[in-house]
Amino acid sequence: MVLLSVVIITFNEERNIGRCLDSVKEIADDILVVDSFSTDSTESICRKYAVNFIQRKWEGYSLSKNFANTQAKFDWILSLDADEALSPQLQRSLTELKQKHLPVTAGFNRLTNYCGKWIHHSGWYPDFKIRVFDRRITSWDGIIHESLLIDPPQEVLRLSGDCLHYSYYTIEEHYHQAQKFSGLSATYLFDKGKRTNIIGVYLRPAMKFLWNYFIRFGFLDGSKGFTVCRIASYENYLKYSKLLRLQQARKDVL
Repeated sequence: MVLLSVVIITFNEERNIGRCLDSVKEIADDILVVDSFSTDSTESICRKYAVNFIQRKWEGYSLSKNFANTQAKFDWILSLDADEALSPQLQRSLTELKQKHLPVTAGFNRLTNYCGKWIHHSGWYPDFKIRVFDRRITSWDGIIHESLLIDPPQEVLRLSGDCLHYSYYTIEEHYHQAQKFSGLSATYLFDKGKRTNIIGVYLRPAMKFLWNYFIRFGFLDGSKGFTVCRIASYENYLKYSKLLRLQQARKDVL
């Protein structure tokens, strides 16, 4: 049986981390939590489990995850966020993979719970994530919504079962995150040489809403689906308006 390290990064995740750890404790041969000095009970909850708990200053999502991977006991990694948990079916899929001694690159769909409702459309599902990999040929890249770079490229196995994502408990949390992520995204786009104009600031959010709500069936998620699509569009507006302001501040306007 191949040995698997589960790697999790945390900061003030007391309402989520216990559920996450419960979902992996039967399949993990090593559990590593890298915490950015949480001020809530995250650490005390983690100490109740057989985990290696490390505290380290926050350096961003990709850098933090890359550091965490180097501290794991085994090369084969399952990377999870603290607000995620494995469904029973996904637990079985990973157990079968280990029993077959197949240390492959693998991914799974992520199903998100939004303010108490599971979102099955709205551009949020299926949200395929590559999270099982050999750390010797992979690294995380990106400021937010980080992606996994694999070198050399590998065929990715799709596992049965969902990763359950407990995203926002209130709509206010979603708005707060939209403000935060839009600023980070705008800076990232600017540094990458991406530019926009006043038309794009308004057209892109409108197209995003229409795409997610109608083409990707957000209306089937009811009132929560409308909220998800609306805030996603709003975040898109914030991102490009902030990008335009960066251009104007540096006199780099299209």
